[in-house]
Amino acid sequence: MHVVLLSGSPAARSRTEVLLDHVRQRLHAQRVEVTLLRVRDFPAEELLHAHFDSPSARHLQALVASADGLVVGTPVYKASFSGALKVVLDLLPERALAHKVVLPLASGGSPAHLLAVDYALKPVLAALKAQEMLSGVYAVDRQIAYPEAGRPAQIADELRERLDEALDQLQAALARRPQPLDPNLLNDRLVNARWSI
Repeated sequence: MHVVLLSGSPAARSRTEVLLDHVRQRLHAQRVEVTLLRVRDFPAEELLHAHFDSPSARHLQALVASADGLVVGTPVYKASFSGALKVVLDLLPERALAHKVVLPLASGGSPAHLLAVDYALKPVLAALKAQEMLSGVYAVDRQIAYPEAGRPAQIADELRERLDEALDQLQAALARRPQPLDPNLLNDRLVNARWSI
């Protein structure tokens, strides 16, 4: 199983990435292959000019196409997800999330922006035809402490519980995804079947 983590944070020091690192660790413990992509790793010119055929855009498209699931994390700015994330999502083809399970995550300065996940991020992910959209998790900045003085980042217990519950739902959704049939299966069964007339 393969899950792509997409960080919408343009900042190198990011609470969103603290959340995604927790997700990465949990998924690795479950032996899930994880790939992390960050918006800040894309060349700005390619994003601003929407170069759909650039090497970074093709890499993004190929990774998402190969993934079973996608975890999208973003900071909330002015009651919506990051503009840099929107530009990256615009590089994906229209049906890029078909047959994928998607878990949205967001972090913001106050609980007032809690609905940014449902009213801003989820509609964009739905437009990309996500097969199954999970509820998502919104974190308030004070629930996440950056790593300091050799100590790892800290996530408040209540937030960790919600995040772990969402990851359990992600695992369950990934497990119940229909697997594609081998295109040779029908031909093999027809050729090797015992026919009687």
